[in-house]
Amino acid sequence: MKAAEIIKNLEAKHPGEPEFIQAVREVLLSIEEVYNQHPEFEKNKIIERMVEPDRIITFRVPWVDDNGEVQVNIGYRVQFNNAIGPYKGGTRFHHTVNLSTLKFLGFEQTLKNALTTLPMGGGKGGADFSPRGKSDNEIMRFCHAYMTELYRHIGPDTDIPAGDIGVGAREVGYMYGMYRKLKVENTGTFTGKGLTWGGSNLRPESTGFGAVYFLNNMLEKHGKTLEGKEVVISGFGNVAWGAVKKATELGAKVICISGPDGYIYDPDGLKGEKIDYMLELRHSGNDIVKPYAEKYGVEFFEGQKPWGHKADIYMCCAIQNELNGDDARSIIAHNPVAVCEVSNMGCTAEASELFVEKRILFAPGKAVNAGGVSTSGLEMTQNATHLGWSNEEVDEKLHYIMSSIHEQCVRFGQDGDYIDYVKGANIAGFMKVAQAMMEQGVI
Repeated sequence: MKAAEIIKNLEAKHPGEPEFIQAVREVLLSIEEVYNQHPEFEKNKIIERMVEPDRIITFRVPWVDDNGEVQVNIGYRVQFNNAIGPYKGGTRFHHTVNLSTLKFLGFEQTLKNALTTLPMGGGKGGADFSPRGKSDNEIMRFCHAYMTELYRHIGPDTDIPAGDIGVGAREVGYMYGMYRKLKVENTGTFTGKGLTWGGSNLRPESTGFGAVYFLNNMLEKHGKTLEGKEVVISGFGNVAWGAVKKATELGAKVICISGPDGYIYDPDGLKGEKIDYMLELRHSGNDIVKPYAEKYGVEFFEGQKPWGHKADIYMCCAIQNELNGDDARSIIAHNPVAVCEVSNMGCTAEASELFVEKRILFAPGKAVNAGGVSTSGLEMTQNATHLGWSNEEVDEKLHYIMSSIHEQCVRFGQDGDYIDYVKGANIAGFMKVAQAMMEQGVI
């Protein structure tokens, strides 16, 4: 395989899809050497097949707003690869959603799910609809309209959607309610459900919790601990909230969170009611963190990102490409203990490459943020067996999965005294999917 040639062909075939090309490029460059040690992969065109989704479903979503006006959005579901299990991946409602974003997320999800040790393929979906500024009734009408088409293409053994940006328990509830009505059945077709109707304990916190567990594994591997470390976190939604809770519980001090309006610096750290207030801010629908600064009398840095603030650990928990090359250089100048890409492809290619080049302890998204989909997989298991597990049972299994992911990254990413977690995660995920594709033939 010549990675550069495949990337060039993809760019020609899929113009205007920079996020997708970025995700594929990172993986191909990481696995090229290992791939070329397996001529059977080349013979069966594994890469050429893996970088194209099994199918892409697009559809219009007409709905009526509170003023009686008809609105029309575009809905998507990208079913990327189901070689190791049914398609599994989130649903994103955001005005920036397009095919490039969803293809990159579906591709990443395929490899991430392979790392979890659970039998899940990769997919992703969503719509260019933003819940921000919409009434509860408008969101309900949109979710119902979205599901009247999507229900045909999903199911507990086919494709299991979940939440993502703009899609929380409320939106999942509305979508699943319409799915249940149309299909006349109760199944584990969605994850992220409410606890009273099939949801799993710890699901809202699981991405953030899992990220901190992975971070802790990294630190322990290198003879370090979280105790006393200062942490900068971007975002303030469920992922950031979970990360703040668990990092604080394990002895770290989170000093910054951020939003589109800027970031706050709290020298005393986020703890107690301050962590709870993060969710209040998120549920307010305003997408701003300035009220935190006003409420607790701390500094607010308007229009700025938190990466210039000195800390021991940096965790990006917001959206793709939120941390660029200049941000990476600012972080590297602070000689960090570790950097975690908790959002999907939260770092630009330049930023990721800089962290690896400078041999910074760097956790890539498909490894460090796999706790969310892992707990979704555990929710699927509970639904399939018609059982519910306690917080402690789910947390124990999440610990095991994140430790297993870390071990896979170390196995394939060891480079002398440095562990290239990007390379390790990409190779480990790829090898599992490739082997499954080989064993099932050319389909």
